[in-house]
Amino acid sequence: MDIPAALSDHTVALSDGHTIPLVGLGTFGMLGQACADAVSVALRSGYRLLDTASRYSNELSVGMGLRESGVPRDEVVVQTKLGGGDQGFDEAINAAKESARRLGVAHIDVYLIHWPCPTLGRTVESWRALLTLADEGFIRVPGVSNFKQHHLQMLYDETGRWPALNQIQCSPALARTELRAFMAEHDIFAQAWHPTGRKEHMLGEPAVLRLARKYGKSPTQIALRWSVQQGIGVVPKSSHAGRQRENADLFDFELDADDMAALAALDRGERAARDSDVEEEF
Repeated sequence: MDIPAALSDHTVALSDGHTIPLVGLGTFGMLGQACADAVSVALRSGYRLLDTASRYSNELSVGMGLRESGVPRDEVVVQTKLGGGDQGFDEAINAAKESARRLGVAHIDVYLIHWPCPTLGRTVESWRALLTLADEGFIRVPGVSNFKQHHLQMLYDETGRWPALNQIQCSPALARTELRAFMAEHDIFAQAWHPTGRKEHMLGEPAVLRLARKYGKSPTQIALRWSVQQGIGVVPKSSHAGRQRENADLFDFELDADDMAALAALDRGERAARDSDVEEEF
């Protein structure tokens, strides 16, 4: 399988004109040299999107892996996130620059507000900071993560600008249909974290296993294909080279309408997703 061709051929143009791969490498839970090695292997295999966050405590390792890979910096989309404890205008400006320093990069390609953290009351200030950094060219794409419809609307009402990207918990087990429809209406790209539905035990569902047999794919590939077939980005994590290749091998088959209907029946509904009005991470 020619992974570089597969991943480079499948990108999305965001509303602000920038382009992002549909498939990237998630790094949550990866630390130290093991993280650096996983990043380097993924990039040398053809991945061109790296997803991290200040809260993951691995930006140094992600940056090390980027350098060790030998892949030119300008070919890689580096995506990281603002922690809740760094929300606020000045705080977000400083946090973005610290993330870039840890990553060893001169600019950040995609910078997201990780959680709305409504009890802080600093979401709009933080968004203004990201817009300022984007206007200055320090970050390419300002976006958010775990934002619901009313959070997104608040940002627009206060600033007149929608995020280009919202990374959300999303899989066939948590389809987030209404949220994604709202985002599509406003040209906000949906990128999925936890896109396999593993925690919801979706990979053992009879419908998923049946489709895996039908297409000669793994249950994980069926779940990921559900996303990319709808234009939803995914950032599955794996430090294993073989699984990284498997997670990228999604573009040589297509789920038909009956398949998609079978997967739609697995949706647990919005109430099963983490509620960012209640859950906050600092």
